[in-house]
Amino acid sequence: MPVIKSFAVGNGDMFYINHGSDNFTIIDCDLSEENFKRIITELKEASRSKSIVRFISTHPDEDHFGGIELLDDNMPISNFYAVKNAAVKAQNTNSFERYCKLRDGENAFYISKDCSRKWMNEADEERGSSGISILWPDTSNIHFKEALAECNAGKSYNNTSAVIRYSLQDGASFMWLGDLETEFMESIADHILLQKTTVVFAAHHGRESGKIPRRWMEKLDPQFIVIGEAPSRHLTYYTGYNVITQNKAQDITFDLIDNKVHVYSSNPGYSHNGLVKERQSKFDGYIGSFSVETEYTLD
Repeated sequence: MPVIKSFAVGNGDMFYINHGSDNFTIIDCDLSEENFKRIITELKEASRSKSIVRFISTHPDEDHFGGIELLDDNMPISNFYAVKNAAVKAQNTNSFERYCKLRDGENAFYISKDCSRKWMNEADEERGSSGISILWPDTSNIHFKEALAECNAGKSYNNTSAVIRYSLQDGASFMWLGDLETEFMESIADHILLQKTTVVFAAHHGRESGKIPRRWMEKLDPQFIVIGEAPSRHLTYYTGYNVITQNKAQDITFDLIDNKVHVYSSNPGYSHNGLVKERQSKFDGYIGSFSVETEYTLD
């Protein structure tokens, strides 16, 4: 069954989805000399039996592709997915140069709203869909066009972020928002199809600047929100929702089995009163489980 992991990498993002099929998906990275050996060792082991390994970049910001050269050197990226852009930086880094090489290379696939791709979300006689949908960007949308122009001018990259949703049939769903900012999310609220989602990774590492708007939250109705590792003084805590803070939980692993989600934390002292103990032991650091609420679609 699928496993989703959110790595604690400091002020950045890195996730993987170990699909129940022979697919493996990495979303963003922020590798450093301190963490890359541990993380790449785990990625290699988790993806060892997989035929399809893809890397999805939410947007061209250093804390979302940092150390991508370390990943590519150790696990060559043969399927690179990104929002099409021509981002420039005032100062090039090794990571940005490798990002550009992958973005502009023959193994790049450009993601946009409702795009289809074998075997990301399109099945055939060889294998099934991985359950990944791209909800944003709408490349014809005026707000996105303005954000892309800012990105390509080297001014701001956040609002070119993709909105990615993963769903297990009859089970849990997860959503990634990159670094979208609150005002931008407000501006596209009528142009993106949102539905109830089990776990949402808060935009912009949980910062107040990326607080998910009320209109989005009403449609997403998440059971849990994961807040990233931005400094505590910049975080918004989504009062009234079950929240897991990565600053405290560190690495977070979600084990998806039918309509259950079993949650693990790499911090042995972490606990969460919104979870029920069910004596799970697949990984170290079990903190509890929850049942998936029924999903529905809102227009």
